[in-house]
Amino acid sequence: MPLIKPFAGLRPAPGRAIEVAAPPYDVMNAEEARAMVRGRPWSFLHVSRPEVDLPPDTDPYAPAVYAKARENLDGMLAAGVLVRDPAPRYYCYRLTMGSHVQTGLVAAASVAAYDAERIKKHEFTRPVKEDDRVRQIDVLNAQTGPVFLVYRATPTIDAVLARVSAAIPEVDIVAAEGVRHELWPIADPAVIDGLTGAFEALDALYVADGHHRSAAASRVAAARRAANPHHTGAESYNFFLSVIFPHDQMQILAYNRLVRDLHGLTPDALMERLAVPFAVEGAVGPVQPECPGVFGMYLGGHWYRLALDPARIPYDDPVGRLDVSLLQDNLIEPLLGIVDPRRDERIDFVGGIRGLAPLRARVDSGEMAVAFALHPTGMEDLMAVADSGEVMPPKSTWFEPKLADGLVSHVLD
Repeated sequence: MPLIKPFAGLRPAPGRAIEVAAPPYDVMNAEEARAMVRGRPWSFLHVSRPEVDLPPDTDPYAPAVYAKARENLDGMLAAGVLVRDPAPRYYCYRLTMGSHVQTGLVAAASVAAYDAERIKKHEFTRPVKEDDRVRQIDVLNAQTGPVFLVYRATPTIDAVLARVSAAIPEVDIVAAEGVRHELWPIADPAVIDGLTGAFEALDALYVADGHHRSAAASRVAAARRAANPHHTGAESYNFFLSVIFPHDQMQILAYNRLVRDLHGLTPDALMERLAVPFAVEGAVGPVQPECPGVFGMYLGGHWYRLALDPARIPYDDPVGRLDVSLLQDNLIEPLLGIVDPRRDERIDFVGGIRGLAPLRARVDSGEMAVAFALHPTGMEDLMAVADSGEVMPPKSTWFEPKLADGLVSHVLD
């Protein structure tokens, strides 16, 4: 089976995309989702977060939630808000946020390639979230949340996408968060074959975001193959909805940290102990680290710049040299006592899109004791971790802009 293939997408009817498009299901809580759907009966959040249409105390993993998702999807189909393309296509997809532009391809990616680690991952998944996506796919009989994949920038692919996107887009909307989404269906068989072949020549693709969705797609495919003794591998369930961008167009923002207490230390004692692994300097304002190995710290109403001793950086370790690892290994674990940031409730994480103001506000309020600003993880670092077969620490990357849900869905025939 090819690495990717075209598919007949389920999409908003002409002129309906602005009513349908929604942020990814997992970037807001239930209360925020309920606010987002007010006055928007066709928002795709009614499918991706169907608990918005159920009582507020509903368990988000209750069977009624998935049944409501199917009911809402069927309602959008019956009303003609969503329509299926008549034949398989690729879709060129462009995101624009301010001056940042990235152009990629919507495609069905191979589960077999994912299982064989030709589509490489870099994060652990949480069983409860993975189970949730499995149930969502099974009940809808569709993949509605795209997996965000990355390929090493390739002139052949980039040139095709540049030519396609020079035309007037079929979809051109600006979503509520100010991000512009443009879509160009690709129906020309020669262009489709050229793209399929160009991707087949790549060594690998990389999961940037969507580890739970891709893992769930693999599980659904395995279950359906087991139930179908005559499967050929070409069935639609053997592929998963993806949007694939070149690595050199990615924008990764920092994932900053806050810690609730100082693990029994006074601020002065913490400062004294910090002076061993770090060069510590006071700062007159917020510290946004300018390079790897440098961190901003907000403590006791003041900002500090922390520069880690270079001798402590394991440059030959693709995981150990990440800034999130350096902070964890040299400060958060040994000084603040947080051994497992994946589970310890004393630590919290703030995506870099929110800036540094929330760090200061949450410390000044007394909710948190100390905050740390990090330099963003590089795309090359992410790919190096995936190539090594390792996984990144939790909350290592925050990608912006976010993909939209609802613009293209993959039906499992």
